[in-house]
Amino acid sequence: MVSLLSTVKLRGAAILHAYVSSAVIALLLAWAPLSVVVAQGAVTGQLSILERPGARTTDLADGVVWLETRGAPAPPATPRTQIVMQSREYVPRVRIVALGSSVAFPNHDPFRHNVFSKSGPGEFDLGLYGRGESKEARVERAGVYPVFCNIHSKMLAFVVAVPTSYVAQPNPDGRFSIAGVPPGTYTLHAWHDRGGIVTQELKVEADGRSGVMVQLDARGYRFVQHKNKFGQEYTNAGRDRY
Repeated sequence: MVSLLSTVKLRGAAILHAYVSSAVIALLLAWAPLSVVVAQGAVTGQLSILERPGARTTDLADGVVWLETRGAPAPPATPRTQIVMQSREYVPRVRIVALGSSVAFPNHDPFRHNVFSKSGPGEFDLGLYGRGESKEARVERAGVYPVFCNIHSKMLAFVVAVPTSYVAQPNPDGRFSIAGVPPGTYTLHAWHDRGGIVTQELKVEADGRSGVMVQLDARGYRFVQHKNKFGQEYTNAGRDRY
């Protein structure tokens, strides 16, 4: 009887020990993601653009700032995002996407559009379609895709495909913030269609990095009318006739 009781006690102790150990492991696993989050900070700063004498910067919100580091996994593709066509404009003018994402272009105008991009890292031509219809383009390669309309020469948008989730667009005053950045050394990229692109090395500590100053130069920018999808000038007969 004593031996039986001893065996029962030993087994009970073993079960209790295993239960306590499992609970401790589960608690540690539950806390692990929190410790990673605590070790991440925000990268904040200011984007500015050098202008010609007398010119004012009014489009800082059209810029894009992103961070890249070697070995970091690429963000998952966005299932679907969109740029709307309305009042002969693309809205928004700049759309950031991950590689492999699809961008839809719904037509909200009472006339037809022909969305195309020929001068970026990839090409697409969605053809002519009318109000209430939508077509989409898949973006596979990193870079900036200028998007035009073969009917309306003034329509212009940019799809910016980046291989990182550490990306932001500035506020209208140029301030930007990229949250959740782990410590490490990064390459910071800043782009604007009038100021081009600049890169710089950036070291981020465990609590993030603040006061990052990024400046682009638009003093040499001159607007040049793009060609249509056939590489020809827009004609008076065909330009914005709808």
